[in-house]
Amino acid sequence: MRLPPLNSLRAFEAAARHRGYVGAAEELHVTRGAVSRHVKLLEEHLGVALFKRLPKGLELTEHGRKFLPVLTEAFGWIAEEARRISRSGADLRIICPPTFSIRWLIPKLDRFRIEYPDIHIRLTTDFYGEAGFDASEYDLGFAMDNRRKRPADIRSLPLLPTALSPACAPRFLREHGPFDKPSDLAGKKLLHESPKHEDWKAWLTHFKVEGVDPESGDAFPNLDMAVKAAVMGTGIVMGDLMLCQEEIRAGTLVMPFQDMKCETDGWLCLIGRDDKWSDPMVEAFRDWIFEESAKDVADFAM
Repeated sequence: MRLPPLNSLRAFEAAARHRGYVGAAEELHVTRGAVSRHVKLLEEHLGVALFKRLPKGLELTEHGRKFLPVLTEAFGWIAEEARRISRSGADLRIICPPTFSIRWLIPKLDRFRIEYPDIHIRLTTDFYGEAGFDASEYDLGFAMDNRRKRPADIRSLPLLPTALSPACAPRFLREHGPFDKPSDLAGKKLLHESPKHEDWKAWLTHFKVEGVDPESGDAFPNLDMAVKAAVMGTGIVMGDLMLCQEEIRAGTLVMPFQDMKCETDGWLCLIGRDDKWSDPMVEAFRDWIFEESAKDVADFAM
């Protein structure tokens, strides 16, 4: 048996969902009469009635009730595959936390756009919120791997280590130094990237430094603000070497203990749903971003 006409199938499926021709006509942008004719053609093609025509509207027959879910599912598959195929010229949707976006990702994106002019990045600079990474809204995301449990279908690829070392403005070092050993930091103003003070606690614990209070100093809502305060000479920040490259290379921040860098257990990762990793745009971005991260890790080798 040859397939029924596609327009007739669409007309029946819409009319069955709306329980009438009016709603189907509005959805399909045709007249009520056109929907009725297409349904009639389908019934003639199949040789069975799909609707009971009642004074107050339409009612599905047994054949109609069985046919409706089959069509609805099939049209859903077609729509999903069409969306997947059309992605070749669509946006690559990425979400990235603000500090990492501003301090690492955004300065590099122009190079990606030059290398892949046909891939359009749609970057959302924001936090994930309580629900976490939403794979229906974004193709890829950046996140700290050790901070949240994720669904089994979300894969996390380690990208950048978190490497810490104190950093301050040259003026602060001149006025409050020299810092020959970590204990010389006792009594100096520490700058923290968050009220939890985890940055300084991690470094002081790693190097077994005594006499320096990790709870002292000023706390900020993010690393970007803490770094800017350090550049202004107000204190010494625990610098994330991957995220403070601009200041370190420009000399607006210096590291008094260059050989004392500690890597925490928190890796910045690229995350995405398993079925997205084979998408050509995702593959291109993934390979490119790992090349970029490898350069930075080599520059600031532990």
